[in-house]
This record gives sequence, C-alpha cells and structure tokens, in this order.
Amino acid sequence: MEKFKNKYRIPSARHPYWDYRRAGAYFITICTQNRVHYFGKINNGKMVLSNVGVIADILWHEIPHHAPNVELGAFVVMPNHVHGILILTENGNDNDNDNVETGHALSLPTDIPTDIFTEKPIEKTIGQQRFQNIGKNSISSIVGSYKSAVTKHAHRLGLEFAWQTRFYDHIIRDTKSFQNITRYIINNPANWRGDKFFENRNL
Repeated sequence: MEKFKNKYRIPSARHPYWDYRRAGAYFITICTQNRVHYFGKINNGKMVLSNVGVIADILWHEIPHHAPNVELGAFVVMPNHVHGILILTENGNDNDNDNVETGHALSLPTDIPTDIFTEKPIEKTIGQQRFQNIGKNSISSIVGSYKSAVTKHAHRLGLEFAWQTRFYDHIIRDTKSFQNITRYIINNPANWRGDKFFENRNL
C-alpha cells in the first residue's frame, strides 16, 4: 500500500488519467459508514426515509444551486447508500488555477518533483494534479460538499450519522449505459434484496 508522509493511505478510487472537471455524466455511489441503515428502510419495494434520509434527499437536489455547472440525473436514497447521476456541463467548468481550492479530504505538497538524475520536472498525471488543487467544479469537490452538508445538518439536529470516507464513481460513456444506469437507480428499491449493498438490519 502506498505511503504518504510515512503513513499508509488508501489509493484514490478516481481514474488517474481523467480530469473530473470535464463535462460528462458520472454515476455516483456514496455509502454510510459501516453500511449502517441511517437513511431508512425498504417496505414493499419502496424506500421509507428516516429523518437523515430526508436530509440526504433534499440536499442532493440542492446541488445545482451551489454548483451551476451541474445537472442532476436519476437519484435514489437507499437504506445505507445513495445512487445518483451528476452531469457536468461545459458552462461553469473552470480549469484556471486562480479558481481552484484545496480538497476537503486530502492536500498534498505543491512542490514540483524533479528527476534525481536529470533535475527536470516530472510530469504528473491529471489525478495527481487534481489532489493538489481540486477545482471547485470537480466531481470530488461537489460530492465532498454534499457529504459535508448532510453530516452537518444531521448533527445539528442531534441525529447520529456518518459517511464512508470514500465514494464510488463510474464515467458514463454512451447513451445506452446512461439509460441502463438510470433504470438501475430507479428500480433499486424494488430490487433491494439483490443489491450488492443489501444487509438485512434495522436502524
């Protein structure tokens, strides 16, 4: 496992050669910590939201008000995770270094590494650059802001809640894939017992 500052860290789940500020559609999955059923339960194939589940649902639909380059596709809150499609548009995408901010979860040194033999700068992958300066319009910053908002509002109301540290994403590359994922999200409550995140437990 990779080390940073002499400590083990989990490698990013993001694709290292893809700029997550690029316009496109992204299938996002975010799980609760330890897959606890904070968001509610499935009853007769339909999701019954808990108070935290309501917060998670409302704040997802607020994302376009805070990130104007984002459109929302299908979305569902499940007992221990959320699935949603985020569509980044060209409008609002800004790759200018003057308009980036440090990521909420990881900040690496900004020194440019050099080859110890040639002393020439070592070119970094897009992913490595992203973790130095995560753009405010990137998938990581948008999802990070959403997760932080849900946690903050839940705790402010005295509700127990925690997210899993990481999230999963899939770059949707064509119309057929977009349609298949949309159907998967919409039908997820009805197919809960066959879902890979299914765990038969109660709050």
